[in-house]
Amino acid sequence: MDLTDQPTALLPGDVRMPLLGFGTWQATGRAGYDAVLAALDTGYRHLDTATVYGNEREVGRAVQESGLRREDVFITTKLPPDRVGRERQTLEASLEALGVDQVDLWLIHWPPSSPGDSIPLWRELLAARDENLTRAVGVSNYSTPEIDELIQSTEENPAVNQIRWSPSLYDRQRHAEHRDRGVVLEGYSPFKTSDLSDPVLTRIAGAHGVSPAQVVLRWHIDHEIVVIPKSVTPERITANFDVFHFSLTAEEMRDIDALGEV
Repeated sequence: MDLTDQPTALLPGDVRMPLLGFGTWQATGRAGYDAVLAALDTGYRHLDTATVYGNEREVGRAVQESGLRREDVFITTKLPPDRVGRERQTLEASLEALGVDQVDLWLIHWPPSSPGDSIPLWRELLAARDENLTRAVGVSNYSTPEIDELIQSTEENPAVNQIRWSPSLYDRQRHAEHRDRGVVLEGYSPFKTSDLSDPVLTRIAGAHGVSPAQVVLRWHIDHEIVVIPKSVTPERITANFDVFHFSLTAEEMRDIDALGEV
């Protein structure tokens, strides 16, 4: 399955972000390289890394050795907020480690501890985008009021907000707040906060002949929420990608949404 065949979210600047990505947190060294290469071989075309993960070099090497064209792989990395004043230097180090001239998405990893740093930090990301060092910019772990502060100060919406998300964390209002602002919601740790033995998930999984984990991923995709499962196990990497042959009914989606509304 090529990048053009996968469901995507549309970011500003006509940037297409695959709804299913591969998370690389804690995937370091040879195991990290092997996992990313396995993911690309499986069909993933969206990789998520960060400066603090310490694996950008392995991610970049896997992309280069995969045989894929650079434009066929969507790469996200993230800026630690303690790098205020060293934003450009940090991004250039990421680009060098990844072996690319440009990333597809650069995020502020979490809000800076000093609120006064938030706007200058965001302006530096916008400048990097305007200089084509990244195709799109966004944030991670931001609340709606924190996003609104950026929009009100710069009239520039973050393209993405990457936050912890799963059926048990489903928040209809928070989902709507992102949509209303044109901010793509991207969820991480989809399984960590999910009870994969929950009767609702097991019933729906049985109806489709898939696993509860696959149901959780499909639920994100059917909501048009980006999801980035992570694994270094080849079988699980493959299973997590095998979610394009079924979709959930409106009733099943409502039943799963309700897991977060109890």
